[in-house]
Amino acid sequence: MMPQAVSNLQEGQNDLLSLGQAFQDRCRQFAPRIAHNVPIDKERRDFTYTDLYERVFRYAGALWDLGLRRGDKVCLFSENCYEWGLVDWACQTLGLVLVPVYPTLPAEQAQFIAEDCGAKIFICGSETHQGRVEKAITIRKIQLKDGHDSIDHLSQSPSLSREAWEAEIAAGKPDELATIIYTSGTTGNPKGAMLDGRAFVWLSRAVRTSLPIDENDVFLGWLPMAHVYERFAGHILPTLCGAKICYARSLATLADDMATCKPTIMLIVPRFLESMRDRILDGVKKAPPMRQKLFHAMLSAGTAKLHGKSPLLHGLLDKLVGTKIRERTGGRLKFFVSGGSALPMHIYEFFGAFGLPVMQGYGLTETCAASSFNEPGRNKPETVGIPVQGIQFKIEADGEICIKAPSVMRGYFNQPEATAAAIDDDGWFHTGDIGVWVGEHVKITDRKKDILVLANGKNVAPQPIENKLRESEWISEAVLLGDNQTYVGALIVPDFDRLSKYCKEHGIKLENPEDAIDHEPIKQLIKADIDKTNKTLADFEKVKRFELIHARFSIETGELTPSLKVKRKVVKAKFEDAIKRLFKES
Repeated sequence: MMPQAVSNLQEGQNDLLSLGQAFQDRCRQFAPRIAHNVPIDKERRDFTYTDLYERVFRYAGALWDLGLRRGDKVCLFSENCYEWGLVDWACQTLGLVLVPVYPTLPAEQAQFIAEDCGAKIFICGSETHQGRVEKAITIRKIQLKDGHDSIDHLSQSPSLSREAWEAEIAAGKPDELATIIYTSGTTGNPKGAMLDGRAFVWLSRAVRTSLPIDENDVFLGWLPMAHVYERFAGHILPTLCGAKICYARSLATLADDMATCKPTIMLIVPRFLESMRDRILDGVKKAPPMRQKLFHAMLSAGTAKLHGKSPLLHGLLDKLVGTKIRERTGGRLKFFVSGGSALPMHIYEFFGAFGLPVMQGYGLTETCAASSFNEPGRNKPETVGIPVQGIQFKIEADGEICIKAPSVMRGYFNQPEATAAAIDDDGWFHTGDIGVWVGEHVKITDRKKDILVLANGKNVAPQPIENKLRESEWISEAVLLGDNQTYVGALIVPDFDRLSKYCKEHGIKLENPEDAIDHEPIKQLIKADIDKTNKTLADFEKVKRFELIHARFSIETGELTPSLKVKRKVVKAKFEDAIKRLFKES
C-alpha cells in the first residue's frame, strides 16, 4: 500500500515536478479521497487515490514486462474507459510517451500515426479496434482489457517491484516528453504535437489561479480522452487537483450519468448543448399548455436576468421550472466549460436562463488545450475569455493570435520545417486564428487560412456566418465558399432527422431521410433561414446561392476531424460537382 502521507511540496513548486511525480504527490496528499467513479457492469464503483496509485503501479508493471523503457512510444487506440487513464498515468510514471489515437480513425490514419511516431506497441481498446487495424499495423498489438495477453491481465502479476517503479518516478524530469498528440489535419496528414510533462503540470496550477476548482469538485468524463481538451481538462487537471472523475457509460447514457453522478463541472462541446436544448424543447412541445407557458415565461425571465435586468416573478418561475431543468444535470453544476468550436449565443442564453452558466474557453493541441477562458463573474460569451495567468497573447498586424507560455508544445515530431513555421525565433506560437481584443478578453473571428477573397477584393470571414447558419434548426453544417468568385455560396448539410419529422408531420413521404431535400417545401424552409441570416450581413457577405448536400458529414467518411471541425479540403474534393453548380455563372 502507498504511504499515507500529505504532500510536502508548496503549490508553487508543482511545475518543478515531472508529470509522474506530480501524480504520485497528489495520490499521497489525497490518499483517502475518491479519485474515480467507474461503471462496472450495471453498478458504479468508487476508487480512492490510494486505489488509483496501486492500479497504476500494476499497469506500469505490465508495460515494463512488455519491454518498454523510458522514451519509448506507446499508441493507445481505444474508447474512453477507466483503463485508458491507468495506461496514461502508468506511462507518465515510467517516462514513456503516450500517443493517443482517436478511436474512430480509419486504419490508414491509425497506421500513419503509429509509423510516424515510431511506436513500440499498439494498444487496442477492444477486439473491434484490433480488427480494424489488424492488417495495417505491423508492430506488436495488444488489447487493453480483454483476453489473457491484455494489459489488464498482465497487470495482475507484474515482475516490477514497487521500489524499482518509484525509482523510475524519481528519475523523471519536468521537461521529459509526456505525449505526442496528433493534430486533426484539416489540410493533410496530421502533425504530432510534442508536449512535455511540464506543460500539463504548469498549466494545471495556472488554471486554478482563475477558476474555482479544487478537491471537492466532481467532473463527468465523456469527451474523447484522445483529444487534448478532455485529456488535460477532464483527466489530468482534476487528478492534480485531487478532484473526483466520474466516467460516463456512453454518449447514449449521458443524461442518466449526469443525474447519477451529479457533476459540479462538465466539459462540453456546443453540439452537445444544442442537442440537449433540442430534447428539452421537444419535451416542452408535448407538455400541457400551462406547463408550456410557464417554461417560456421562465426562459424569457431568465434571459432577461442573464443580461442584468430584474424581471418580475423570476424567483417563483425559477422554483417551478428552473430547478427541474438543473436537476437534469444532477442539480450541483457550477458551470459548463465549452470548447472545440464557437459557442452560439442562443445556446449560452438558453442554459444561462436556467442558471446553468456556460464558460467558453480557447486552446489548441499545440498549447496543451486551455490558453484562455471566461471566468465566473467576468463572462463575455461572445469571446473566448481572458488569457490564463502566465500565458502571453499578442495579435499581429494581420490579426493572427500568437501565444507564448510554458504550456506551448516543444514542436512537431520529426517536422523541423513545420515547427519553424509555427513557432518563431522569439518563442511565439502562431495559432492561425484571427482575433481581436475586447477589453481584456479575446474574441476569435476566423481562421487565417479560411478567409475568402472575392473577385472584387473583398475579404469574407466564413466562420461567423457559418455559425449563424447553423443556428437554424434545419441546418447541421454549412461550408462557405467564394475564393476568386463574385459572390459567396454555401454547401448546406441539413439536419435530416429534424426534416424527416417535419415531412412526416406534413404528409411528405420519404424512402430515406436524405430524400427530404428533393422536395421544394423543404428547400424553401431552409432558404427562409438562410435569408434571415443574410439580413444580418453586409451585401458582399450574403449567401447568394446554396446547394443542399445529401450526405451527412462524419469522421468516418472523412469530412470531419476527430474534434468535429470541417475538413474544407476534403469537402471541396468530394463535392466538386455541387461547387461547380454554385458558381456556374461566375
